[in-house]
Amino acid sequence: MYDESNGLNYTLHGDYYLPDLVVNEEKLIYGKYGMLRKRFLKKHRPARYQYLLMTGELTAHLNQVAQEAREQVETMMKQMAEKQGVTEMLKMQDQMKWVGLMNNIKACAEEIALKEIIYL
Repeated sequence: MYDESNGLNYTLHGDYYLPDLVVNEEKLIYGKYGMLRKRFLKKHRPARYQYLLMTGELTAHLNQVAQEAREQVETMMKQMAEKQGVTEMLKMQDQMKWVGLMNNIKACAEEIALKEIIYL
């Protein structure tokens, strides 16, 4: 049975007509940032999450958000390291200081990306 109002096909199962839904199997590549976005959508934006899930756009959305977050973190890390004078020369001279500074830079860049991209 086809319903023109919503464009879905239905199949009779027992006494009920159930919609014939097909899940869009897109490649899962989203990683850490995609999982954080998915958890945020489920908890704080359930209607948006359900819409993306039902339309088969959830995986594409998570992949896109994850890619944007990764790119922003990488760009900001390069800019922050340059601004703070964290260079390869420092790495050769004092490796522990370089590691500490890079860890701080990465944490700051990730925090900004989470607020600007993931938790919107």
